[in-house]
Amino acid sequence: MLYKKNQILIRQLNLVAFEPTYQAMQQFTNTRDADTPDELWLLEHPPVYTLGQAGKPEHLLNTNNIPIYKIDRGGQVTYHAPGQLIVYILMDVKRRKWGVKQLVGAMEQAVIDYLASKNIQATRRDKAPGVYVDEYKIAALGLKIRRGCSYHGLSLNVDMDLSPFKGINPCGYEGLQVTQLRDLGITEEFSQVSAEFLDYLTTTLFTSAIP
Repeated sequence: MLYKKNQILIRQLNLVAFEPTYQAMQQFTNTRDADTPDELWLLEHPPVYTLGQAGKPEHLLNTNNIPIYKIDRGGQVTYHAPGQLIVYILMDVKRRKWGVKQLVGAMEQAVIDYLASKNIQATRRDKAPGVYVDEYKIAALGLKIRRGCSYHGLSLNVDMDLSPFKGINPCGYEGLQVTQLRDLGITEEFSQVSAEFLDYLTTTLFTSAIP
């Protein structure tokens, strides 16, 4: 499904395999030009671990038969699976005169604002990108900037099996606990969460001034 929202192309990809989607992001970024519209891809992945450029194998503890991909985003290791909302952000940050800090800030703020609308207080952490509720991580971030453009993006835990997170040190932090919307009392359907969160994300990415 493809539609326009505030002149951004939104692609609702549903459940898609990781590797071809990763390759498609790279291809899109390599071939886009100064006039190419930015895109947001909303999707889920089958169970997969991804290890960022700085990823260290010692953070892989007990991955069983879940596939592991070494990829080109920043950060350490994380886990994706059905029930987790993933948004890949294909933005020409150079055209917007943004830096990585502004983009990360906008992504985090979208999650914080969405959770606030559900009466959940969430925070950032210094030197640990992502969004946290108390000591539990609920959203992870990872980006790659190539040719002045971003790809990869964020993941928000909605209603998933969290147990495979125990097979890694999430984001490279030993003992880091994770949580999800269902465990915080948010029981809306995945499609509703996706639509609501998209409104907050497009606001912070394309209409708000992020310092």
